[in-house]
Amino acid sequence: MIALLDYGAGNIRSVQKALERAGAQVQLVRDPGQLRGAAAAVLPGVGAFDDCIHSMQRQELFHAALQFIQTGKPFLGICVGYQALFERSEEFNSCAAGLGLFTGRVVRFAGGHLKVPHIGWNQVEVLRPGCPVLKGIESGAYFYFVHSYFPQPQDPTLALTRTTYGATFASAIWKDNVFATQFHPEKSQQTGLRLLENFVALSRG
Repeated sequence: MIALLDYGAGNIRSVQKALERAGAQVQLVRDPGQLRGAAAAVLPGVGAFDDCIHSMQRQELFHAALQFIQTGKPFLGICVGYQALFERSEEFNSCAAGLGLFTGRVVRFAGGHLKVPHIGWNQVEVLRPGCPVLKGIESGAYFYFVHSYFPQPQDPTLALTRTTYGATFASAIWKDNVFATQFHPEKSQQTGLRLLENFVALSRG
């Protein structure tokens, strides 16, 4: 069973359907106790960084997510669920502290000629081809993005893929059992489904 953390994120149903299409049995998790026994966990997200953090705290999922990661079981963060793994965000003068699993901050795309938010299909450059969730996915593959902010990891070795939209940024990261993407695999058709299938396979050992 894959636990899908349900703290009120707007894209929860689309992520659930995509995971089920990838072959997973999915349980929506609204309290910490429901994480027990899960083989893997997914933290989705759209909207504001602070809203994500505060909602997780209200439902006591904030520390539960960190504790789950410490078990070594596969964990996937998507979009704001990726950003939440870092220390802080610059979004709307954010004052909420993130999960702090990784050192770095979440910053906004520069304005000027660049259209923000970054919405639509863009390519990823695969930096670490041995990553299990990218099995069968090559550099140049397209994924779907919807975001105005992106994390800047202090540790450059975290980057799994990078993408250019005005700035070049880490569009996915990987460390041990933690995977996270700024793009939306659930909206990325066959390529996104392949990534989710790979993640589901990891949950089965």
